[in-house]
Amino acid sequence: MRFAIPPMSDARTDSHAWPANALIISAATTGSWPTKAQNPNVPTTPEEIAAAAIECGAAGAAIVHIHVRDAQERVTCDPELYGRVRELVEAAGSNVIINMSTGGGAGTSTDEDRMAPVALRPEIASYDCGSVNFGERVFVNSPSFLRELAVRMNDAGVKPEIECFEPGHIWNALRLIDEGLLAPPFWFQFVLGVRGGSPPEVKQLLHMVEMLPPGAHWSVCGIGRAQLPLGLAAMAMGGHVRTGLEDNIWYHKGELAQSNAQLVARLARIAGEMGRPLATPEQVRALLRLRVSPAVVSAEA
Repeated sequence: MRFAIPPMSDARTDSHAWPANALIISAATTGSWPTKAQNPNVPTTPEEIAAAAIECGAAGAAIVHIHVRDAQERVTCDPELYGRVRELVEAAGSNVIINMSTGGGAGTSTDEDRMAPVALRPEIASYDCGSVNFGERVFVNSPSFLRELAVRMNDAGVKPEIECFEPGHIWNALRLIDEGLLAPPFWFQFVLGVRGGSPPEVKQLLHMVEMLPPGAHWSVCGIGRAQLPLGLAAMAMGGHVRTGLEDNIWYHKGELAQSNAQLVARLARIAGEMGRPLATPEQVRALLRLRVSPAVVSAEA
């Protein structure tokens, strides 16, 4: 198997060197589904999303994955709103990595609209590597769309976060790698628990990890109540983890999460108990060879 139990360590470093057992925490703040009616703490305005991103970075997240909403809380791919969130985060001096979604509304956005945020040249953007039933919708990611999106990401210097909802999506990724459209270092995000994709089970995670190309970096996000158990499994396996209100609006059964940062802080605390130091944004940029935005360069100078 290609995973290993991380060695125990209480060391933590802020240098760009990569500690062998460091943990990358990603925070998915908003998504396309949760509403304030379900949890009033879901951020939906650019100001709220930016504030959540900053708080998550302070709590230990190296990456923040964002969707944006319009004034009626409907998911949108509007580059102006994405740009506003990034502007607010950078103006506050946060160096957290912004990962912009190209998923749109998972079956409700056009291909061209979904690709629009790539023109903003975020450091990372999501790359949903195959079609899948998404609840009662069909989330279409055709081969032609995936090829075009890869070309645009490559031209813009954007690192794809290769999102896989089931094992066939990894197979799609391997074909695109063979075609030269996806280049190392690879960053995979396994999304488990969407009805229509793979169930949120550790045996599914093990199988998907085994399918990865050598040297790939991977993370997992479990949907709903699977968020914490799958996250802990990934941490024990030496992988990385995503949390946040996009995937789960609860902290405990019957207790709504107070914020995205609260969910990040829980993982950060557990990581400390497991001896996995938190990866800093600088370390992740070096690991994934990200094209760093000018604002981040200025902040770190």
